[in-house]
Amino acid sequence: MKQHSTVTYGLTGLHCGACVKKVSQALEPLAGSVEVSLSPMQVTLTDPAADESTIKKIVAAAGSYELVSGSTIGQLPVHASSQAGWLQTYKPLLLIAAYILIASVLLQVGLVGMAGLEAMEIMRYFMAGFFLVFSFFKLLDLNAFADAYSGYDLLASRWRNWGLIYPFFELFLGLAYLSNFNPLFTNWVTLALMSFSALGVIKAVANKTQIQCACLGTVFKLPMSTVTIVEDVGMVLMAVLMLAMI
Repeated sequence: MKQHSTVTYGLTGLHCGACVKKVSQALEPLAGSVEVSLSPMQVTLTDPAADESTIKKIVAAAGSYELVSGSTIGQLPVHASSQAGWLQTYKPLLLIAAYILIASVLLQVGLVGMAGLEAMEIMRYFMAGFFLVFSFFKLLDLNAFADAYSGYDLLASRWRNWGLIYPFFELFLGLAYLSNFNPLFTNWVTLALMSFSALGVIKAVANKTQIQCACLGTVFKLPMSTVTIVEDVGMVLMAVLMLAMI
């Protein structure tokens, strides 16, 4: 029986299933089989027929991707996020949420004092900050976000332009909450938008699809997980609470 050799390289620049497909197709002629994954971001070649420098050139030619030098034979490397742990992986998301929450409370304190704090107003400012910050990160690289979002969103996977439009909906909602524009309309739009968005996230997590979460655009490499579900469902629940309090 022939003994097969495998070589695994780290990758950078992958955002979604489309990126995985591009790299896989580019490397197929160079090995018996090719397996590319987003989490961890790596490629495993079985019976490779090319050296590392050639493989690196092919990967770079496929798009804005880079092969990480060094490899492991017959053994997959430990991904950085699993080494760092859950908190390290989601540190950017947790810090952003904490900053927005603290800013929301302090803004209320500055306006009405400690005695005048209202949960509804804190939620309104939090939702304003959430949508403004998250739309900002998406708009930093709109096309990359659209590609990543199309990997799991139910509408964007069929119509990529939805990924190009979605951040502007978030931007509008952020400004609407900040200015307290028509609370009834704003909360119903939030409820509909985030509920639909959550469906794609829940489906991806339930199917254990290993893809990047695009909630913060493509600046941070956050894996799709139950944390993303909590994020979307949390916004839905806040919209429901605010509707109930109107």
